[in-house]
Amino acid sequence: MIAKSKWLSRVEPRYGSALLDRIGNTPLIRLDSAVRGLPGVTLLAKTEWVNPGGSVKDRAAAAMVRKALADGSLRDGRILLDATSGNTGIAFAMLGAALGFPVVLAMPSNVSPERKRILKAYGARVEWTDPNQGSDGAIRRAREMAASDPELYCYMDQYSNPENWKAHYDTTAPEIWRQTGGSITHFVAGLGTSGTFVGTTRRLRELNPAIQAISMQPDSPFHGLEGLKHMATALVPAIYDPALADRNIEIETEAAYATVKRLAREAGLLVGISAGAAVVACEQIAREEAAAGRIASIVTVLPDSAEKYLNERFWEEA
Repeated sequence: MIAKSKWLSRVEPRYGSALLDRIGNTPLIRLDSAVRGLPGVTLLAKTEWVNPGGSVKDRAAAAMVRKALADGSLRDGRILLDATSGNTGIAFAMLGAALGFPVVLAMPSNVSPERKRILKAYGARVEWTDPNQGSDGAIRRAREMAASDPELYCYMDQYSNPENWKAHYDTTAPEIWRQTGGSITHFVAGLGTSGTFVGTTRRLRELNPAIQAISMQPDSPFHGLEGLKHMATALVPAIYDPALADRNIEIETEAAYATVKRLAREAGLLVGISAGAAVVACEQIAREEAAAGRIASIVTVLPDSAEKYLNERFWEEA
């Protein structure tokens, strides 16, 4: 049990800070090497690792923290608590350090060593959970902690918190629309909390109902796509709306690993594993559109860079 006196801290909601101002408005880059030889198809990707916390999760974390500070659920003497597989936890830890509130996270113990070091650097406390239970085990532990002392913990519950998907409705989708000049025909995103896919799709559909929205997830319960969920066997996030997707593509872990290495060596891009999986899905769509002779502008989100995955063994393989 964490001693309350150790974690009392004065929250200072400095919304105008340079850190918060840097979240979002990420560049949209062309991945020409991924669609080489496919006439009429353009593949574009949001480089979310340029956010200050290094991932797309900065957007949702900032939105959830802003709301909790505004409504008083995160206030002096309370601890931000959530379950995470890594990137949202890092975003919360970063914001806690910048704005002056303590952070406790429930996280599977098999997350990458880099994630563990980053969280320690920010000063977050971590409750390590059974790696065999994945993110679901972390969710269960966070729920137990929140129920044990509701006055101490401000449980963000990113898997159920509507501010998660609203962050992408308000920022990611308008950025994509502006950066493509409205030419986007397909949007592809992975399913973890599902916030990126749900929020971005809802707004893009309002802007152009003809846009095809494709969700992507691992092909089995036991996978190496950190941050993504196999929805058929996982605790399904309350914010997830399967009806939004025109189709869902399941990705093999090995295909994502191979694509991460290929992007590094052929495009000079060091991206994370879920980003590699997103590109695999995009390439499948690109081949289908080119074969049908259609013009397509496919946009995806690259959630983070390879910096948190450089200890993975696949980098050593030929």
